[in-house]
Amino acid sequence: MTDRLLQHLHDLGDDDLPAYVYDLHDLHDHAAAIRAALPERVQLFYAAKANSDPKLLDVLRDHVDGFEVASGGELRHVQATCPGTPIAFGGPGKTPAELQEAVHVGVERLHVESEQELHLLAGLLGEHSVDILLRVNLPISLGPVALAMGGEPSPFGLDPANLDRCLALIASDSRIRLRGIHVHLASGLDAAAQLDLAGQVLTWASDWAEEKGVELAEVNLGGGMGVDYARPDQRFDWPAFGSGLRRLLERYPDVTLRIEPGRSVTVYCGWYVTQVLDIKHSHGHAFAVLRGGTHHLRTPATKQHNQPFEIIPTDTWDRPWQRPQVQNQLVTLVGQLCTPKDVLARAVHVRRLRAGDRIAFALAGAYAWNISHHEFLMHPAPNFHHLDPIPVPAGSHP
Repeated sequence: MTDRLLQHLHDLGDDDLPAYVYDLHDLHDHAAAIRAALPERVQLFYAAKANSDPKLLDVLRDHVDGFEVASGGELRHVQATCPGTPIAFGGPGKTPAELQEAVHVGVERLHVESEQELHLLAGLLGEHSVDILLRVNLPISLGPVALAMGGEPSPFGLDPANLDRCLALIASDSRIRLRGIHVHLASGLDAAAQLDLAGQVLTWASDWAEEKGVELAEVNLGGGMGVDYARPDQRFDWPAFGSGLRRLLERYPDVTLRIEPGRSVTVYCGWYVTQVLDIKHSHGHAFAVLRGGTHHLRTPATKQHNQPFEIIPTDTWDRPWQRPQVQNQLVTLVGQLCTPKDVLARAVHVRRLRAGDRIAFALAGAYAWNISHHEFLMHPAPNFHHLDPIPVPAGSHP
C-alpha cells in the first residue's frame, strides 16, 4: 500500500465506507510493464468482464490493442467508454440479437463457439462480412488448475471433431473470413505453465492448419494468468512469459499471437475499504462484523479463500463503553448479511483489531464488485474513489 493510497484511506469519513478505491497510477504502471514485456507479435486485449469501470478502461486503452467483451451489454459499454477501440466478442450462448449487433457495429473479431452459432451468424450477415476465430476445446491435459474451461468435457468451444463441418460452411460463404483459432482452457496458471500451454496450442493449431489447408494468421490463447490471493506480493512473471513467447514465435513467423488477460491486469489496483462495526465472541471464537460484506466483495466466497487485507488503526473512540477488541488471536471477518456464508476471511491472526478500525482488502480490482449480489438485503452500495493516474506535482495546476 503506497503512502498516497494510505493517506487517502485515512482521509475517508465513516460515511464514505464501505468504498472501493482504485489506484489508477498503479494500474497505469502495471499495464505499461505488461505491454513492455510482450513481443511485438503478441497483441494484448483486456477482458472487460474482469472490471469494466469506465475510468479503468480509459487508463487501459493506452496500453492495450483492444478489449474483449462477452455480451451485448459489455459491447455497448466499451463502445461508449472507449469509442474506436478494437473489440473482440467472445463467450458462449450469444443470442441472435447479440450476433446481429456485433456484425452491424463491426467488431474486430468474433469468437465462434459452435456449429449452431456459425449457422446463426451466416443467416444474419446480409451484406456485411466478419472476421472470426473458431474457439476449440483442445484435449490438452492441464493438471490441477484454479478453473478449468477446457481440456475436458465443457460447454465452452468446439470439439475438434466438429471442425470439419465448420470449415465447410466457412468455405461456402465468402462473407465469413476465418483468421485462426481461439483457445482458452484454464485460469490461474503461472508463467511456466502458460508458456507450456502456448507451445502445445501453437503446435496443434499449426499442424491442423497445414493438414486442412487453412491459412493460420492468428492464435488466441485467451487469459488465465494466475493471481495468488494467498501471496499477494507474488505476481505473474510477465518478463519471463514475454521472453518465452519471443523464442516460441520464432518457429511460427507468420502467426500473430493474442492474449486476453483480465484479472491479472486490474486486480492489484483495487482495494475494498470498510470499518469494523463490532467484535463478538461466540463459543470460543472471535468475529469482527464489518460494514458491507460479500454482497460488495464476492471474490472470497466465490473462490473459497481468505481475502488479503491490511488493518488501518483508528484511535478515535467516543463511546461511553469499553471498546470491543481482540489481541493476538484468530478472528473471522464477516459482513452484515444474514447468512453464515458472508465471510471475507476466516480464522486469521491479528495482533490487534478494534471496533472502529478500518480494514482494507487488497486484490479487489477484478471480479469483485461486478460479480457481487448487490441487492441482497438492500444495504447501501459502496462509494467509488479513483486516485489520479499521474500525481500532479505540488504547486502546479492541472
